[in-house]
Amino acid sequence: MCGLLFSSVSSLSDDNFLRALRCMNYRGPDASQIMRQGNLLLGHNRLAIVDLDTRSNQPFISADGRYAIIYNGEIYNFRELSKRYQLSLRTQSDTEVLLALYLLRGASFLNELNGMFAFVIADLLSGDWFAARDRLGVKPLYQANYKDGMLFSSEPAPLLSILGGAKLDPIGVRQYKKLRTFFNGHTIWSGIRQFPAGYYTTNHGPLTRWWQLPEGIQAPPSDEELRFLIEDAISIRQIADVPVGSYLSGGVDSTIVAGLAKKPDTWTVGFPEDNEFYWGKIAATVFKSQHHEILINYEDFLPQAQQMIRQRLEPLSVPNEVLLYHMTKKVVTKNKVILSGEGADELFFGYDRIFRWAASNPWNLAEFAKLYAYGSTDDLEIIEDALSPFLSRGSALSIVAAFFQTAHLHGLLRRLDSATMLCSVEARTPFIDYRLVERMAGVPFAWRMANNVVKAPLKRIFSDLVPKEIIQRPKIGFPVPLDKLPLDIENGKNPMDSWFAFNLATLEGEFA
Repeated sequence: MCGLLFSSVSSLSDDNFLRALRCMNYRGPDASQIMRQGNLLLGHNRLAIVDLDTRSNQPFISADGRYAIIYNGEIYNFRELSKRYQLSLRTQSDTEVLLALYLLRGASFLNELNGMFAFVIADLLSGDWFAARDRLGVKPLYQANYKDGMLFSSEPAPLLSILGGAKLDPIGVRQYKKLRTFFNGHTIWSGIRQFPAGYYTTNHGPLTRWWQLPEGIQAPPSDEELRFLIEDAISIRQIADVPVGSYLSGGVDSTIVAGLAKKPDTWTVGFPEDNEFYWGKIAATVFKSQHHEILINYEDFLPQAQQMIRQRLEPLSVPNEVLLYHMTKKVVTKNKVILSGEGADELFFGYDRIFRWAASNPWNLAEFAKLYAYGSTDDLEIIEDALSPFLSRGSALSIVAAFFQTAHLHGLLRRLDSATMLCSVEARTPFIDYRLVERMAGVPFAWRMANNVVKAPLKRIFSDLVPKEIIQRPKIGFPVPLDKLPLDIENGKNPMDSWFAFNLATLEGEFA
């Protein structure tokens, strides 16, 4: 939805703050504004999705003039909450509902939100502030301590602008070169952290966890219950005052989302010889959507990747992030919001090779590393550190399921947000609905993989929607043939190592 920037640093000038905010203009090209109150600076780039009127621009100020909010995300049940608490509102936006609920209920209101969000609320009289992030980290939030205050931002680039640069973080580099992304708050930069998903904090209090993935075993949902949860998750994510479209690769996940959403435009991307166009066309024909097949050429791939790295000042996770970006540059010509099937693999054990191992073996870090790690360097220490929040969950399956549903997924959500927001498009992920995630936590492996069929519940429940050819097709993923790209890949070397080296070299070149 937007890009936010916050500072409580007393010596930071308005000019330097505004320059930093402009580093991510693409996150919100519809309106940009900053405000200062004492030591506090609040900045916001708006991508207008709900209530397009300027009255909903941010920083948004409470009716009494005392409080201000800067916010990135969407609250899908904001109208329901407004009615429940009989809020008196000046706008039709979820932004105003967020601020009003915080003033009414304090931090406890977070548990009632269904959506994706990162926001900062400031008391302009006292100088106090409150910051929070959604349950699974769908929307990004970065932080840095600087001089006598705190900085928050939707991306690292504005923080680097204020800090005057930074050194690469040794742990972050090791995580990236082994696991393609970052864990437990690390980023590629020393001194810049990811604010943890499912937490809030204030300038007075400690970091406080307000949500975590449930532990323990629970019985599977009925087909009727699961279908309702998925249908409702997709339905509420169509709330918008702008056109909504759907990614449609022709896999089971995106086909369910596109089929239930029934939006006019569907989108897919691929190389001339490496694509999923055949499958996407099957679904689009059934759904009668205007289907857009976006081609990317091998010679254009690395220049686009470099452009993304230099704009974001972060390395890309996996190569298909470039394909998402390339496709979304076309999406924005027709749709300002895009629906994605991201998250279904975590819910329904779509990474079946790893989940089959976890379901039938005791926990073994080295064996997990062989199945999961991307880089060829030996670094079990960094893998164990990434898994450390989950190792107390007991069985291999419990550990792996929790890791994928939160930590692994967080990297995928970062990839999706970055690739789409670079194009000023908001991506929404129905399979990340917290009601679905909580209901599926601890559901037995045998139910999710019934009759040894990957994603058996989805294929069974939506057999009336998903074409038979797609239900029966093998899982392919979203491949990028690295061997066909002009990367410096040595004979016999892991191509992903070359991909990581390319990213880091591009990033280091920005600060050479």
